Amino acid sequence: MESKSQTNKTKKTPKHPSEPVCTKPSCFFCTMNEPNPSLRKSKIIKLFKDLPLKNDQEQVLALSSLWNIAMKQPNDPEFPSLGIFECMAKLINKGINDKKWLLSDQNIYIPYYAAHIIGSYTMNKAQFAEKALKSGVVLPLMELMRGKITWVEQRVAVRALGHMAGHDRIVESIIALKHEVKIVELAMMIASTCLKRVYDEFIGLEHSKRLKYHCDLITRGLGGLEIESRKAEEWGSQLQCWSLNLLNCFVSKERCLGLICKKEFLVEVCGIWGGLANPNSPGGIGLLKALCQTKFGRQSVANSQEVIERLCNLSRSSDDWKLMAVDCLLLLLKDPESRIKVVEISVVYLVDLVEMRRPKLGDRITQMLLQDYHKIKYGDLRLGSKKAERALEEIWDSKVERKKKEKLMSKQEIRERKSMVGKLKKQGNMSFWAGNIEKAVIEYSEALDLCPLEMRRERIVVYSNRAQCYLLMKNPEAAISDTTRAMCLSSGAARVHGKSLWRRSQAYEMKGLARESLMDCLEFVNGKFLMSEQGKGGRIPYYAARMISKQMRATWMYNKPEEDFSFTGKPTIVEEMFTERRRKVKKGRRKEKGVNVNDKTG
Repeated sequence: MESKSQTNKTKKTPKHPSEPVCTKPSCFFCTMNEPNPSLRKSKIIKLFKDLPLKNDQEQVLALSSLWNIAMKQPNDPEFPSLGIFECMAKLINKGINDKKWLLSDQNIYIPYYAAHIIGSYTMNKAQFAEKALKSGVVLPLMELMRGKITWVEQRVAVRALGHMAGHDRIVESIIALKHEVKIVELAMMIASTCLKRVYDEFIGLEHSKRLKYHCDLITRGLGGLEIESRKAEEWGSQLQCWSLNLLNCFVSKERCLGLICKKEFLVEVCGIWGGLANPNSPGGIGLLKALCQTKFGRQSVANSQEVIERLCNLSRSSDDWKLMAVDCLLLLLKDPESRIKVVEISVVYLVDLVEMRRPKLGDRITQMLLQDYHKIKYGDLRLGSKKAERALEEIWDSKVERKKKEKLMSKQEIRERKSMVGKLKKQGNMSFWAGNIEKAVIEYSEALDLCPLEMRRERIVVYSNRAQCYLLMKNPEAAISDTTRAMCLSSGAARVHGKSLWRRSQAYEMKGLARESLMDCLEFVNGKFLMSEQGKGGRIPYYAARMISKQMRATWMYNKPEEDFSFTGKPTIVEEMFTERRRKVKKGRRKEKGVNVNDKTG
């Protein structure tokens, strides 16, 4: 008997006399440190039941610890199987319905942590998402999406529902519960308004007026004001892009498709992108591609000329998602019903991409565009635009007729053509520097007409030179066309043609397309960095740095609509460079003739 009582006393005595014995019945930290598996399980179940009923500091500490665990081990089935989702749903509801509790102590952090924990555990495992759905997390998350607390909680609620809806079975269950329409409406509202809300409630405020818990969550106590603002911009972009990702999950559902395909919203979606703060998100183009994979979606996109033009501009840019824009256009052209509405606009842009070699994309574009060309060439089919018909004729000539002719040419004839191309190119260069830009365009055009298709390098240079002429003639569309063709021809090389990138950036600036101009300029600067790393003396020119600075201000996601970053009335960078070079050439010629170069009157 004595030995048994001694044993019991030993169990209750702490290992170290100085350590205090925990007297709390559901202590979170004691529960986590419980070594006995069966006891640990029962304690965790009790903990999750008791946690929403508590009203002490331990709640925040427990949620913060659970948040860390969920981030590090999102696939661990222990907590999802023991009631964590019911616990998180109750805590979110408590935060929404009990303002006094929410604003006491540090409870304001709890709804954020709770929604984040739900999102982390439902990210990868469909069975965890099903448990979360059955535990009733959808309605509390929808309340956060409505903005019942702040945009910070709205962000993690969208993230959580997006992860859940990423599993097909969950989408069907949400539809069965008849929540899908409201979720889609809320996601559309967030995508349209969240940037303004983030600006009004955080970025646009003085540091002293920002909510302290927002600052703590955004930076985790690391970094000053600049890092805080930059991180908030990133979070705002994520909120917008995650709302589009949530919409993407419901695109294939008929009841939701009609809501998403509203014309005004589609136009708005075209302008949504992750920006430099969130480059891994496809933004609006991802949603548009999902819509183009449905019949109703294709019809809706095809009915908006503005959407088609934006897709076309994106397809001829250095944006990481340009291939997705091309895919959208090809899906629209493949459908006979949407093709009629799209072909006249898109062919004028896509004609510049037919020689793109990655990944044989040029051939796919050619086949799609020439699908009905025989009806135009030999039949009665006519397009509403003569420009579109000429573009199709040009594709037919370069990809079919010209290839046949050059295969039949003798080696002597090919050599003669190469020689003529070299002479015309030199004449064009001389005319250009003499200031006779129109004559230079004619000579470059003649060189391109004679240049064999296999002479890719020569064609790159001539296209790029002619683009420079078009820039000085204030014809940005022609400059974009020529520079795009030059870059398509160089797409198989180690680096894209740098001069063409810079010139297209200039042309997009003339057209007021700041995003496209910025992406080209960044790609141009990236090429300069690669040159410097390879020991080729590449450096960032001042004019490129100036362009990047200007376009980054213009494309900042939190700009107010009335802000104008254009330099109206001032000479463009290309004009400044050309004027200076031309002045030096004239000065040199006058010096050769014995004229006093300092005499301004002669």
